[in-house]
Amino acid sequence: MSSTLTLPVLVGAVLGLGVYALVRALVPTRRSAVSQVARIDAMRARGAAYESAHRPSDDGGRLGGVRARVGRRVAEFYLQQGWEQHSLRADLSVLDRSWENFLATKALLGVAGLFFGPFLFAVVWTLGFNDSPAVPVWLALLCALVFFFLPDLEVRRDAAEKRRDLRRVIGAYLDLVSMSLAGGRGLPEALMAAAEVSDGWATQRIRNALADARITGISQWQALGSLGEEIGVDELKDLSASLALVADDGAKVRESLASRAETMRHRELAEIEGSAGEKSQSMLVAQLLLCAGFLVFLIFPAAMRVFQV
Repeated sequence: MSSTLTLPVLVGAVLGLGVYALVRALVPTRRSAVSQVARIDAMRARGAAYESAHRPSDDGGRLGGVRARVGRRVAEFYLQQGWEQHSLRADLSVLDRSWENFLATKALLGVAGLFFGPFLFAVVWTLGFNDSPAVPVWLALLCALVFFFLPDLEVRRDAAEKRRDLRRVIGAYLDLVSMSLAGGRGLPEALMAAAEVSDGWATQRIRNALADARITGISQWQALGSLGEEIGVDELKDLSASLALVADDGAKVRESLASRAETMRHRELAEIEGSAGEKSQSMLVAQLLLCAGFLVFLIFPAAMRVFQV
C-alpha cells in the first residue's frame, strides 16, 4: 500500500517542480546588486549592448517576448552560479548567435522534453508493453535532459565547420598581407587592404576587428588576438603574438606571414587527407559487411540442410 502511494506522490512532486521552475523562469524577480554589476560587466566585455541595439530581432510577437524573458532569466542564473561556458560562448560567437536566445532554446526544449516523456509513455502504455507508474517520471527526466543538451551538439558541430572555413580564409589572408607588404605598404595598411578584398563572413569579422582597433586606439594585431580569443581560433592568437614581436621589421613580418601561411596550408592538406582516409576506411568496412551478409545468405540454406540431416 505504501508503494502505491509513494509513486503518485513522486510523480506529482516532479510535475510540481517542473511547473515551479517554469514559473520562476518566466516571472521576473528583484535582482541583487552583485548580479546586476556582474551582468553589466559581462555585457561591456562582449559588446552585448551594441549588438542588442543594432542586431535585428529574429522573433516577434508574444512568442519572441517569452523567449527573450526566458533567455534573460537563464542567463542571469548562469551568471549568479558562475557558469561562464567560455568554449560554448566562443562557438556562439563564431556562429554570430545570441547567448540569451541559445539559453532560452535549451530551457524551452527541456520543458518540452518533460511533456514528451509522459506522452511517449502513453503511447507505449496504449500498446500494452508496460504499466508501471514510475516509467513516465524517468522518461520525462531523460527526455528533458536529452532535449536540453541537443542545442549544444548542434552549435559545436556548426562552429567546427565554420572554424574550418575560417582557417582556410586566414591562410589566404596571410598571403595577401605578405604580398601587400612586398609592394611597399606598411603593416596596418596591408592588414586592412587584405581584409577588404572579399565580402565573406570571415573577412568581414577581420575587417570589423581592425576597424574597431582604430576607434579604440589599440594595435591591429591586438585586435586580431582579441578576435581569436572571442571566437576560439588559436591561429589568430598566434598571429597576434608573432606580429607583436616583429611589427617594426617589415622583412621579418613578410617572412613570418609567408611561413605561417605555408604551415596552415600543409596542416589543411593533412586534415583533408586524414578525412579522406577515414571515409575510405568506412567505405571499406561497409563493403566487408555487405560481402559478409551475402556469404551468410549463400551459406545459410546449405548449413540448414546439413544440420537437419
